[in-house]
Amino acid sequence: MEARYYLEKSDAVGQTDGEPDTEREREGLFALHQRRGAIKQAKVHVVKCHEFSATFFPQPTFCSVCKEFVWGLNKQGYQCRQCNAAIHKKCIDKVIAKCTGSAINSKETMIHKERFKIDMPHRFKVYNYKSPTFCEHCGTLLWGLAKQGLKCEECSMNVHHKCQKKVANLCGVNQKLMAEALAIIESKQQARCSRDSDIISREGPVGVGQSGFPVLLKMQGVSWEGPSDTSRPLTEELEGEEPLYAVPRKDHQSKFTVDDFVLHKMLGKGSFGKVFLAELKKSGQFFAVKALKKDVVLMDDDVECTMVERRVLSLAWENPFLTHLYCTFQTKENLFFVMEYLNGGDLMFHIQSCHKFDLHRSIFYAAEIICGLQFLHSKGIIYRDLKLDNVLLDSEGHIKIADFGMCKENMQEDSRTSTFCGTPDYIAPEILLGQKYSTSVDWWSFGVLLYEMLIGQSPFHGRDEEELFQSIRTDDPVYPRWLTRDAKDILIKLFVREPEERLGVKGNIRQHSFFSSTDWKALEQRQVAPPFKPTLTSPSDCSNFDKEFINEKPRLSCADRTLINSVDQTMFKNFSFVNPGMAHVTGR
Repeated sequence: MEARYYLEKSDAVGQTDGEPDTEREREGLFALHQRRGAIKQAKVHVVKCHEFSATFFPQPTFCSVCKEFVWGLNKQGYQCRQCNAAIHKKCIDKVIAKCTGSAINSKETMIHKERFKIDMPHRFKVYNYKSPTFCEHCGTLLWGLAKQGLKCEECSMNVHHKCQKKVANLCGVNQKLMAEALAIIESKQQARCSRDSDIISREGPVGVGQSGFPVLLKMQGVSWEGPSDTSRPLTEELEGEEPLYAVPRKDHQSKFTVDDFVLHKMLGKGSFGKVFLAELKKSGQFFAVKALKKDVVLMDDDVECTMVERRVLSLAWENPFLTHLYCTFQTKENLFFVMEYLNGGDLMFHIQSCHKFDLHRSIFYAAEIICGLQFLHSKGIIYRDLKLDNVLLDSEGHIKIADFGMCKENMQEDSRTSTFCGTPDYIAPEILLGQKYSTSVDWWSFGVLLYEMLIGQSPFHGRDEEELFQSIRTDDPVYPRWLTRDAKDILIKLFVREPEERLGVKGNIRQHSFFSSTDWKALEQRQVAPPFKPTLTSPSDCSNFDKEFINEKPRLSCADRTLINSVDQTMFKNFSFVNPGMAHVTGR
């Protein structure tokens, strides 16, 4: 933190002994040298007041519902944050007992408790186990040589001493069989209501030889709506299903597979999968193909995030400042997004080569980003991951916002959410404080991005995430003396810590004097000439991407065959679709 003290002092009283000789050296102390990955709080599934989250079990673990072992790699099952109950992911729909560690006792819960009540206390007694035995609540081994745990005298349930108070009163009750019986009763009630209903809704046209009635299918504990004809192979179902919240695929439109593309270069890589430069065979058109590994998506509980990304990408055709999606398809191992190839590279790549952008260039990029951001907000979408890495340039120099995996939908008017997510340097203080938030978090991230473009460094610093988050909550950014008055004013208003008072939420950001020279109507039509045009030699030019990725061989990651065979493919049933724009581009 000593270096930061010099930077602040030099702006106030000038250079002193021991300080860097030039302004560029001082700014270089916190220059943007590396990319920063996004983080997201683990998804919590609330079932009967349990707070289940995907968990990696380092030792063999017993499922408290089906009484079988939880097998597999990575995050194999769920564990309740309150009572520590461990279960298979497939058993989450079979939990019938309320969490004993939860303080929730609402009126609705009490009503349900009176309507359906199981209260059969266990009669636990200290027991000496002569062979390895597992706790039937938290699933782990009962350790020790004597008096390792407790055994119920009635149903023979085995638990740790520490788990006794967290065990639900279900003595003699088989949760799995009880849940299946309740599911049968519920399905019969739904079928009866369906027959009595006069209005039947359906998410797509009725095919030839199919009934017009939706049928609720259950596979491996996952519910989805599909056609009543269940005799079709699963692979055919995966390819033929029409998408949700996207442009429907017409019958005459061609389907695409991974064999239709030639992978030339790898443009990026992460825990999610890889992004490739791909050429569509025969047509010679180039695309950016993002390949996600299904096992990773499932293990990280990111299925819904993937579907959200697909829906937002298909919506992006309505705005010129968002990356356009041409089609999506899948194999047994991977999910594929076929997007336009933006060969100008991202802003992080360019700012690393020139340290910071000049004022005119920063204003231009900021204005186009605002157009894209406000479009998303008008559709009830919070972006939540705005950063230099996610803003790309096309061949002309216009910006395109990319990577919509962190988006939150249905955020209209007074809607709020509370998920902890984003890239650490860009996370708004209300997220760090655990408050419910809306579009205000995007304007804070926009302020950080604008600061980085103008000054060439991050506004908040810390040796680790804890210090960084403390800086975001309490510190005021340093504004160099050479920064223009309008630039400093807009940054100050974007860094207001009260969400409702922040520029973008309060007031029209387009009318700020920082954008006084901007013709917004011409800008929205992409009629304003970009101040910088990337140097390109061909449509497949990769020179504006990091060499560490480009030099790697472009190939899909190998997946564990056993793990892939256990993947519930119905989770991705509505993923595949083809946008009509693909036919115009490819001529197919």
